[in-house]
Order: sequence, then structure tokens, then C-alpha cells
Amino acid sequence: MTPSSPYSWQNPSAPPPLDPQIVEFMRLMGAEGARYPKRHTIPIADGRANAEKVRAPWTEGGPEMARTVEHRVPTRHGDVRIRVHYPAQRTQQGALVYIHGGGFVLFSLDTHDRVMREYAGRAGIAVIGIDYTRAPEAQFPQPHDECVDVMRWLQSHAGTLDIDPAQLFIGGDSAGANLSVGACLVLRDAGDALPLGMLLNYGAYSTELYRESVVRYGAGEYGLSLHMMVWFYGLYLRRPGDAADPRVHSLTARLEGLPPACMVVTECDPLYDDNVLMAARLREAGVAVTDTLYPGTIHGFLEAVSVADVAARAFDDSARWMQALAR
Repeated sequence: MTPSSPYSWQNPSAPPPLDPQIVEFMRLMGAEGARYPKRHTIPIADGRANAEKVRAPWTEGGPEMARTVEHRVPTRHGDVRIRVHYPAQRTQQGALVYIHGGGFVLFSLDTHDRVMREYAGRAGIAVIGIDYTRAPEAQFPQPHDECVDVMRWLQSHAGTLDIDPAQLFIGGDSAGANLSVGACLVLRDAGDALPLGMLLNYGAYSTELYRESVVRYGAGEYGLSLHMMVWFYGLYLRRPGDAADPRVHSLTARLEGLPPACMVVTECDPLYDDNVLMAARLREAGVAVTDTLYPGTIHGFLEAVSVADVAARAFDDSARWMQALAR
């Protein structure tokens, strides 16, 4: 994979075809979403509630868990809720700490509950979701700090959850992948224990919006749009200087010493270029990277697992990667 060149703006070509099952997912999601006002025209609470309704059908079904428990974890900003899924067939004693996406503003443990259960069931591993405080109520760096503090708490309290702290993974999608990398940067610099690996699903790794893939896929036809990214960052960042902080703009960070990364890259995604660049930067820093491009996919395609074979394939690929690292 190679990042797109800005010069191709002058000689555009037709985008690659979408996977037919992803097209159906987009049709159904779009029809439901059209019932509600644009999120930037209504109060944040209403936009979140509508997002929950739109995604509710896609969280149903999937692997059943042996048990699910929730805990409150103390952080420097107050208690944060975590949700722990234990699969019926547990083959790994560690856990995947999963940080949901949604532009730091939307989505929740509930919108991503099936995503977490898919990992738990397919990899045979406990999955811990972090209910970090979202923007604008909590702007940068609070959500980031909360994730760091939860990771530190898990290192010292994993035994109470029947989890091996030496077998922890961290991961997430979109904004959650950004928070995952940012947390690992802080843990590395502090000399704290690092996760065994990073599972990074179509992550946001920079605040640079002048990318060919943003022009190509950011008009709204593929889900995530340039308008949405500007809205998200406007709510998340406190001041202009935050956009350059390496915990947010992780493409500019020193990446040496980070854990191995498994990167799920979507083909028709405004963030495609950032993902390709991040994979290259990690490799340059000596980090082991497994990056897989899933043709015909869009940002958020893992949520389509009930109807799209390509989503199931991505879950299985990532599950095998975790199982191999944990041996």
C-alpha cells in the first residue's frame, strides 16, 4: 500500500467499487440515519441518542458471553466505567482493552458492544471496553488521560478480573485507535508496562486534513466526511496548539519502542492515507506491523459484521494475530 499523491487531484479516477454487502449496510444505515436531523444542528445529547438508535440493530446478535461485568476505575479525572466480556470458550488469559470510536464525541460501549463480543468470541479472550468521557464535556487530554489511567489500573488489578496483566492488548477504531497509540506513547515514556500489541482499526493518526484520500472519500458518500472530522476536532481540542500534540497528531510522534501493531485499513476511507503513512512510520521506527487492506470497505465497516463477509474476515485476521502474539 502507498499513500495517495496530491497530484492525482488534478487527474482524478473513479474510486474502486464497494463490496456489495457493504453497499447494503450503507443503504440500511443511511435510511435509518435520514430519519434524524444533522448532528451538528442539534444538542450533543440528542445527536448521541440518535446515533445510539441508528446503530442499535447492528449491535444485536453475535457471540454470547459466559459473563459480562462492569467496574468503576479511578482516574485523575474521576471514576470511569469499564465493561468486561468473558467469552464462553476462553483460550487466552489476557485481555483486549478496546476503545470505541466516534470522533471523541459520539458512540459508546453500547454502540460497540457487538464489536467487542466478536473479538472476545473469535479470539477466545476477555475484552474490556473503556467508557471514557467524551467531548465536549471532556476535551483533550482528559479522554487520553483516562485511558492511560485505566491501563495502569489494569496492570495492578488485573488479578481481580481473572486476567493476566502480561497478556494485555490495547486497541480501538478511528478515535479509539488514536487514543490507543497515544496511551502507549505515554506508558513507554514513563517506563510503564506496555501492552503486548496494538490493534488499530482505521485509525485517526493526524489532524492534517489536506490528504488526497480526504478529497477522494470525504464528501459524505462513504460515511465519514470532512465536515464530520472538522466538527469532531473542533469539539475535542481545547486550543489550536493541541492539534500538533503527538498524542493527537501521532504521525509526528517518536514511535520507537511501541508494541507490535495490527492495522485494519479501509480502502474507501478519508483516513486511508493516514493509515498507510502510519504503517510506514511504525516500520521505520522498528515496530512490527501487520497491515491489511480490506477492498471495497468504508470507515466503520466492522459494524457490518452481521451482513458483510469482509467484516468477519477482518475480525478473524485480528483474532489470529492476537493468538499468535500471546503464545
